[in-house]
Amino acid sequence: MQEKFLHEKNYDFILDNMVDGLFTVDENCIITYWNKAAEKILGYKQQEVVGKKCDFLNSPTCMGAKVANDYNRCTLFSKGKIVRKRCIVTAKDGSTKYVLKNAQILRDKQGNVHGGIENIVDITEQVEKEQQLCLLQQELKGRSSYCKIIGNHFSMQNIYSLIELAKDSNSSVLIFGESGTGKELVAHAIHTSSYREKGPFIKVNCAALADTLLESELFGHVKGAYTDAIRDRKGRFEEADGGTIFLDEVGDIPLSVQIKLLRVLQEKEVERVGDNKTIKVDTRIIAASNKDLRKLIAEGQFREDFFYRLNVIPINVPPLHERKTDIPLLVDHFIKKFCQETGKYIVSCDQDVIDILMKYDWPGNVRELENAVEYAFVTCRTDTIQPHNIPEQISNSVLSGSEIIENQKETLGEKSRILRALDSARGNKTRAAQLLGYSRVTLWKKLKKHNIEA
Repeated sequence: MQEKFLHEKNYDFILDNMVDGLFTVDENCIITYWNKAAEKILGYKQQEVVGKKCDFLNSPTCMGAKVANDYNRCTLFSKGKIVRKRCIVTAKDGSTKYVLKNAQILRDKQGNVHGGIENIVDITEQVEKEQQLCLLQQELKGRSSYCKIIGNHFSMQNIYSLIELAKDSNSSVLIFGESGTGKELVAHAIHTSSYREKGPFIKVNCAALADTLLESELFGHVKGAYTDAIRDRKGRFEEADGGTIFLDEVGDIPLSVQIKLLRVLQEKEVERVGDNKTIKVDTRIIAASNKDLRKLIAEGQFREDFFYRLNVIPINVPPLHERKTDIPLLVDHFIKKFCQETGKYIVSCDQDVIDILMKYDWPGNVRELENAVEYAFVTCRTDTIQPHNIPEQISNSVLSGSEIIENQKETLGEKSRILRALDSARGNKTRAAQLLGYSRVTLWKKLKKHNIEA
């Protein structure tokens, strides 16, 4: 008897010290046992649940799984077991808990069913995170801008998702893209949306510095390290401590400096030029390149180990000609930007302007489009940008010679018609608009377009 008692005592001790919740039911779904972990997950003490039917837990997923022709019979007893089923359960405090359930019926040696045993794991936090991620993905889908990045093309939606994933990590990011695509904007978006946003964002254009200066610029130097080193100087990595350093045009970094940068990536420490003392730095590295780094590796101009250290999270920014559907959005954004900067009142672009911009291939990408809109903004004298306000090299590359001549003829013909109508109406704009079939607003816009003073 004493051995049996000790065995039962050990059995209870083991069940009550399980991390997972566990309870048993008899063949009528009456709870017969409830362990400590189940108490912790759902808040009910053992004495509050033992003797009650398990449906008092008010689980819609469990209740919805009752056998169709016998509502009082649980599917556990018809199927024999339940494997990894997600269930919603109401806890004692009224909160909703998500649990992962495994269940098995209990039989005696003769095969008779005497009840069931159910194991539950609290996955509420995991499910809530999944729901938040789902909402975030829905929010990102169709988003037309993100941290000053403009575009709703599917390739841009992918970039927004990658930024969301990269922002809370300390892993290195390598951004690929042609010149003018907005790689720096992506780097800045990762920084400003991360926990490092209050720290510095330090940009280094690696192509703009001579090899001899780049090392000093990145790591700093001590007094006397070389002729012009008249005092100690912090490097960009030290300046970026607690924040982010953006290494632009990383493909232009010489091999000698790549070796030292590899150490920074591995050890999180730098040495100033002329010094042998190491300085710990907490700096997130984001790099960018418009070159094919794999090709440079094959040519022996870029270290493979350095590439893989940088390329933990790769982000590819597409050229503008691959996402032309974003051009109207970008144009509208730049018009608003220049309106704010200059105080000039321009509302929109004529549809013919958008047609021209959509046909152009944009070798200079978004930067070239911004410059084109700025040029149009300066030359426009009405509230609407017209085709003749577009830089000639863009319109001429899109339109054939005959189309250019035809457009010029059309402009001259329209001006001539307006002048004749005003002459016939003796300067009365309302009457002139009626003769031309225009509204007064349309006539007013065309007068401004052709610089006609009535």
